[in-house]
Amino acid sequence: MDLNWDFPYPSQRMPVFARNVVAASQPLASQAGVQMLARSGNAVDAVLAAAITLTVVEPTSNGIGSDAFAIVWDGKELHGLNGSGRSPLAWSAERFAGLGRMPQFGWDAVTVPGAVDAWSALSRRFGKLPFADLFEPAIRYAADGFIVSPITANQWSMTPDRYRDFPAFAKTFLPGGRAPLPGEHFRPAGLAGALKAIAETGGESLYRGELAEKIVLFARQTGGALAAEDLAEHHSEWVRTLSQAWRGVTLHELPPNGQGLVVLIALGILKHLDIAHHRRFPLSPRTAAPSI
Repeated sequence: MDLNWDFPYPSQRMPVFARNVVAASQPLASQAGVQMLARSGNAVDAVLAAAITLTVVEPTSNGIGSDAFAIVWDGKELHGLNGSGRSPLAWSAERFAGLGRMPQFGWDAVTVPGAVDAWSALSRRFGKLPFADLFEPAIRYAADGFIVSPITANQWSMTPDRYRDFPAFAKTFLPGGRAPLPGEHFRPAGLAGALKAIAETGGESLYRGELAEKIVLFARQTGGALAAEDLAEHHSEWVRTLSQAWRGVTLHELPPNGQGLVVLIALGILKHLDIAHHRRFPLSPRTAAPSI
């Protein structure tokens, strides 16, 4: 096959040639996924191990209280999983009356954590390795600590002002009253124990066990509406994907409440437009983008 190795972009990226590749936004998470493949795990095992590890080594973008969405190809068909949590039952229109928009911080911005149940559902249906095995890298980094990477440290540096009204956050994520610097060692207090409880119970602890009790108690003490019933009734949903054909390729996305529908709508609009005709400036051979 004749390949073009001429890279016209200022930021040059070389391809990776390997039988198995795990891509994540943090190298330690990618390594966790590769470790699962080395244990004869499959792609789902690798993805889950990487995602779980990200909750430790990249807390600025991930957490065990977050949501998860997945599209899985099993070799024959696509399976969609909506692992987002619902709002607490106690939320009402009256609770948010007079606000110009939904709160971005505090308990009134918190829905039921969905990621942990999504991990469990994906592992049960498609994984090969024991669920607890997927947590080993994350638990190790949480217990022993890890070196903070530059990109994560940059995002972390914005948190002291943003979360100054949340002392519990500062206690865990702002040791000494500041965000960790690039290259510094950080060990998140208590996270290893939480991950271990999730691993040993298949996620049950977060929804109907010890961790759930701690979450509900803290919510009650600090003005949150999240209750035991909200956590206990949560479950991820297997869904059919929505798709849009575009020039010989079919793009699949999850249906709402995710945002993939926006991409499908955009492609539907583009079908009726002559993109090349609307280009404002001619593209040179060195900067030419692939045609849509």
